[in-house]
Amino acid sequence: MTTTETPRTTGRKLARFTGHYVEMVVAMLIGMVALGPLWPSAWLERPDVDALVMATNMTVAMVLAMVLRRHSWPRIAEMAAVMYLPFVALLVPYWLGAISGGALMTAGHVIMFPLMLAAMVWRRAEYWH
Repeated sequence: MTTTETPRTTGRKLARFTGHYVEMVVAMLIGMVALGPLWPSAWLERPDVDALVMATNMTVAMVLAMVLRRHSWPRIAEMAAVMYLPFVALLVPYWLGAISGGALMTAGHVIMFPLMLAAMVWRRAEYWH
Protein backbone atom coordinates (compact mmCIF):
# COMPACT_ATOMS: atom_id res chain seq x y z
CA MET A 1 0.00 0.00 0.00
CA THR A 2 1.39 3.37 -1.02
CA THR A 3 0.37 6.59 0.64
CA THR A 4 0.75 9.84 -1.21
CA GLU A 5 0.69 13.09 0.66
CA THR A 6 -1.27 15.92 -0.89
CA PRO A 7 0.91 19.02 -1.11
CA ARG A 8 -0.28 21.92 1.00
CA THR A 9 -1.56 25.00 -0.75
CA THR A 10 0.24 28.30 -0.44
CA GLY A 11 -2.61 29.63 1.67
CA ARG A 12 -2.30 26.70 4.08
CA LYS A 13 1.47 27.17 4.30
CA LEU A 14 1.01 30.89 4.99
CA ALA A 15 -1.54 30.10 7.69
CA ARG A 16 0.87 27.68 9.40
CA PHE A 17 3.73 30.20 9.08
CA THR A 18 1.57 32.94 10.59
CA GLY A 19 0.34 30.59 13.29
CA HIS A 20 3.89 29.72 14.24
CA TYR A 21 4.81 33.40 14.54
CA VAL A 22 1.76 34.03 16.72
CA GLU A 23 2.65 31.01 18.90
CA MET A 24 6.10 32.46 19.51
CA VAL A 25 4.65 35.86 20.43
CA VAL A 26 2.17 34.22 22.83
CA ALA A 27 4.99 32.19 24.40
CA MET A 28 6.96 35.42 24.85
CA LEU A 29 4.02 37.10 26.59
CA ILE A 30 3.60 34.09 28.87
CA GLY A 31 7.32 34.24 29.67
CA MET A 32 7.08 37.93 30.60
CA VAL A 33 4.16 37.29 32.95
CA ALA A 34 5.35 34.01 34.44
CA LEU A 35 9.05 34.80 34.88
CA GLY A 36 8.83 38.52 35.67
CA PRO A 37 8.10 38.06 39.40
CA LEU A 38 11.18 35.85 39.84
CA TRP A 39 13.63 38.74 39.46
CA PRO A 40 14.68 41.05 42.32
CA SER A 41 12.75 44.30 42.05
CA ALA A 42 15.93 46.30 42.65
CA TRP A 43 17.29 44.99 39.34
CA LEU A 44 14.20 46.14 37.47
CA GLU A 45 14.62 49.74 38.60
CA ARG A 46 17.43 50.16 36.07
CA PRO A 47 16.01 50.39 32.53
CA ASP A 48 19.05 48.68 30.97
CA VAL A 49 18.84 45.70 33.31
CA ASP A 50 15.05 45.62 33.03
CA ALA A 51 15.31 45.42 29.23
CA LEU A 52 17.71 42.49 29.39
CA VAL A 53 15.58 40.74 32.02
CA MET A 54 12.51 41.17 29.83
CA ALA A 55 14.39 39.84 26.79
CA THR A 56 15.49 36.87 28.88
CA ASN A 57 11.97 36.13 30.11
CA MET A 58 10.61 36.23 26.57
CA THR A 59 13.48 34.19 25.15
CA VAL A 60 13.24 31.41 27.74
CA ALA A 61 9.56 30.85 26.98
CA MET A 62 10.04 31.14 23.22
CA VAL A 63 12.92 28.62 23.33
CA LEU A 64 10.72 26.20 25.25
CA ALA A 65 7.97 26.59 22.62
CA MET A 66 10.46 25.96 19.81
CA VAL A 67 11.90 22.91 21.61
CA LEU A 68 8.38 21.50 21.97
CA ARG A 69 7.88 22.01 18.22
CA ARG A 70 11.16 20.15 17.63
CA HIS A 71 13.04 22.96 15.92
CA SER A 72 16.76 22.51 15.47
CA TRP A 73 19.12 23.98 18.04
CA PRO A 74 20.82 26.25 15.49
CA ARG A 75 17.42 27.79 14.57
CA ILE A 76 16.50 28.13 18.25
CA ALA A 77 19.80 29.87 19.00
CA GLU A 78 19.34 32.11 15.97
CA MET A 79 15.85 33.19 17.08
CA ALA A 80 17.08 33.78 20.64
CA ALA A 81 19.88 36.00 19.31
CA VAL A 82 17.39 37.97 17.20
CA MET A 83 15.36 38.65 20.34
CA TYR A 84 18.33 40.08 22.26
CA LEU A 85 19.92 41.99 19.37
CA PRO A 86 17.71 45.11 19.45
CA PHE A 87 18.13 45.57 23.19
CA VAL A 88 21.89 45.04 23.10
CA ALA A 89 22.23 47.45 20.17
CA LEU A 90 20.18 50.10 21.97
CA LEU A 91 22.15 49.87 25.21
CA VAL A 92 24.97 52.03 23.83
CA PRO A 93 22.73 55.01 22.96
CA TYR A 94 20.97 54.57 26.31
CA TRP A 95 24.26 54.59 28.24
CA LEU A 96 25.38 57.67 26.28
CA GLY A 97 22.16 59.47 27.24
CA ALA A 98 20.92 59.65 23.65
CA ILE A 99 17.70 57.75 24.41
CA SER A 100 15.61 57.32 27.55
CA GLY A 101 14.85 54.10 29.37
CA GLY A 102 11.34 54.14 27.96
CA ALA A 103 12.70 54.54 24.43
CA LEU A 104 15.10 51.65 25.04
CA MET A 105 12.25 49.36 26.09
CA THR A 106 9.80 50.51 23.40
CA ALA A 107 12.25 50.51 20.50
CA GLY A 108 13.69 47.16 21.57
CA HIS A 109 10.27 45.55 21.38
CA VAL A 110 9.25 47.33 18.18
CA ILE A 111 12.46 46.23 16.42
CA MET A 112 12.35 42.68 17.81
CA PHE A 113 9.13 41.63 16.09
CA PRO A 114 10.17 42.44 12.49
CA LEU A 115 13.59 40.87 13.15
CA MET A 116 11.88 37.66 14.29
CA LEU A 117 9.77 37.71 11.14
CA ALA A 118 12.89 38.34 9.02
CA ALA A 119 14.63 35.35 10.63
CA MET A 120 11.58 33.20 9.86
CA VAL A 121 11.48 34.36 6.24
CA TRP A 122 15.24 33.87 5.87
CA ARG A 123 14.89 30.29 7.17
CA ARG A 124 11.48 29.70 5.65
CA ALA A 125 12.21 26.01 5.02
CA GLU A 126 12.08 25.64 8.81
CA TYR A 127 8.79 27.51 9.20
CA TRP A 128 7.00 27.37 5.83
CA HIS A 129 5.49 23.90 5.46
